[in-house]
Amino acid sequence: MITIQKYEDVEPEFFLGRNFNDSNEVVDTVLNEVQKKGDAALRVYGQKFDVSVPASFEVPQEELKAAAEKLKIEKRDVYDAIVYSHELALKFAKMQRKSFNDFEEELEPGLFTGQKNIPVDRAGCYVPAGRFPLVSTVIMTVTPAVAAGVKDVILCTPPRVHPDDKVAAGKNSTGIPGAAFVGGKPYADEGIMAAAYICGVNHLYAVGGSQAIAAMAYGTESIPKADVIVGPGNKFVASAKKAVFGTVGIDMVAGPTEVLIIADKSANPAWVAADLLAQAEHDVVAQPILVTDDEEFAQKVSYEIEEQLETLTTKATARQSVDNCGKIILVNKIEDAAEVANRKAPEHLELALDDNEIRAKLEKSVHNFGSLFIGHYSAEVFGDYAAGLNHTLPTSGTARYTGGLSVRVFLKTVTTLRSVKASSGMLKSAVASGYLGDAEGLAGHARAARLRIDK
Repeated sequence: MITIQKYEDVEPEFFLGRNFNDSNEVVDTVLNEVQKKGDAALRVYGQKFDVSVPASFEVPQEELKAAAEKLKIEKRDVYDAIVYSHELALKFAKMQRKSFNDFEEELEPGLFTGQKNIPVDRAGCYVPAGRFPLVSTVIMTVTPAVAAGVKDVILCTPPRVHPDDKVAAGKNSTGIPGAAFVGGKPYADEGIMAAAYICGVNHLYAVGGSQAIAAMAYGTESIPKADVIVGPGNKFVASAKKAVFGTVGIDMVAGPTEVLIIADKSANPAWVAADLLAQAEHDVVAQPILVTDDEEFAQKVSYEIEEQLETLTTKATARQSVDNCGKIILVNKIEDAAEVANRKAPEHLELALDDNEIRAKLEKSVHNFGSLFIGHYSAEVFGDYAAGLNHTLPTSGTARYTGGLSVRVFLKTVTTLRSVKASSGMLKSAVASGYLGDAEGLAGHARAARLRIDK
């Protein structure tokens, strides 16, 4: 059962960042081997960790197209949902792109400074496909890269046994964890392939785990080196991303999901409970949190959680999350909830409150969060799936200093300088630069500046 505590009794450790992404020797070995041996290492680790090791890693575009067409026929509702989600995500990402303006301004007569936002050449997206093939993650990682103007968007995801190879795999008792089918056609989860085609992926590779991160970081014979790697994954994927940062850019090192809901008695207890469980079902260490000023309401939510758990197919995971990591925090007045939220800096923050002065005040007071959901009808799961927002967000308190995955991750903001000969701005800059070079003892700097004055 979820813990109910007064704010003043909450342990200080609760507000500290949670680290589940420590480096480990297994990941370090994988990274080193892939860097040294390329595709050969991918095949070795594929046999250890995957259900299939295809003869070649890239899934042909015609397979992606076929998966999309099959989904459109057999599961039209899902197909339409992917298309809708992608359309909204693309609209939002394009608006983000427009907000990152290029400019050139004359700071002094003849001295022009500016900035340019230039997309990286190649983006690498990782999409998990373990217990839950994350079709929505294709949308959330690929779409902002496309909107940013990235020319080559590649995607890695764990392999599956190709339908043409299933008979052969069955005869050999392969195609299962610990006994990979080797040498077949490259294939992946069909939902992920369909979404990749819809979203405009240039190349999809059937490679999973930390070895996929290594391949995109260093490049192999089959998989090109990316400039930026984005996307979630298990602790091994997270550790690999952390280790290759610097060699490539990354979006973030994300931990288990978390939601903090600020609610008063105007909220529907069943809705609040459902929103908490929606995050709890992700991971046994996911963190569902409610902050309220009404103890009776807190008890109602606790009751609803127990009721809804009984019919939740993901009960085993959600149960552990609620019991071990969940919390309902009681504050003296609802305005105090802003302090709790800002200290916690949650990945997702909901304001389950009526549209009134109190909600408006809280909306202005909270500032540490990955994404904010305002009002009773702004369910966090809308942000996960189909509201245009990106669901790859900072966790474990990192929302104190960073935001989520956006077009910005795929852009380099660079600066420019254009000086006009003999202009007052150029001459002033040269004089000042010369004196600053002298002050630092860097004679070459001073000379390079003063030569422009002489000419």
